[in-house]
Amino acid sequence: MTTTIRSWKQEDLNDLVFHANNINIWNNLRNYFPHPYTEEHGKLWLDQVVDSTPLVNLAIDVDGEAVGGIGLILNGDVYIKSAEIGYWVGENYWGKGIATEAVRQMTEYSFYYFDIIRLYAEVFENNKASMRVLEKNGYYLEGVRRKAVFKNETLMDDYIWVKLRPW
Repeated sequence: MTTTIRSWKQEDLNDLVFHANNINIWNNLRNYFPHPYTEEHGKLWLDQVVDSTPLVNLAIDVDGEAVGGIGLILNGDVYIKSAEIGYWVGENYWGKGIATEAVRQMTEYSFYYFDIIRLYAEVFENNKASMRVLEKNGYYLEGVRRKAVFKNETLMDDYIWVKLRPW
C-alpha cells in the first residue's frame, strides 16, 4: 500500500462519502464534521477545497483511493506562527500505518510551505490511536485541558500534542 497526501478532486466524492459516513470517525472529530455524512455534504466540502488556496486541506490517498482527509487550521493574530493539524482515516484503514504516514507527510509539507513554528493537534481522551500516531511523528504531549470537550453528551479531556519546527 502506498500512502500519499494530495489535493482533493471532484472525482473523490464517492470515496469521501463512503469513508466519512461512519459514526466511529465522527466520534473522534469536532461536531462540524457531519454525521451521517451524505453525498450533499461531500459535494459541499469538495466545492470548498478543490483548487482552494492556500492548499491546507488534502486527501489521504492509498493506491489511488481517497481514504481520509488531513488539514491545517492556520492561526492568526499573536498565534500566526502556529497551526492546528487534524486528520481522519476510513475505519477500513485503521491500524495499517496510514494515518502515521499521512501525518508525517503533512508535517513536512506544513513546515516547508508555511511560515509556522508550531504544529499542534487536539485529541479527545479516548482516542489513544491518534495520540500514538502523533507520538510516532515526534509530537510531544504539551498538556491536557481537563473536561474541555463535550461530545456525545460526555465531558472529556482534550490532549494537546505539539511539534516545533526543527531549528
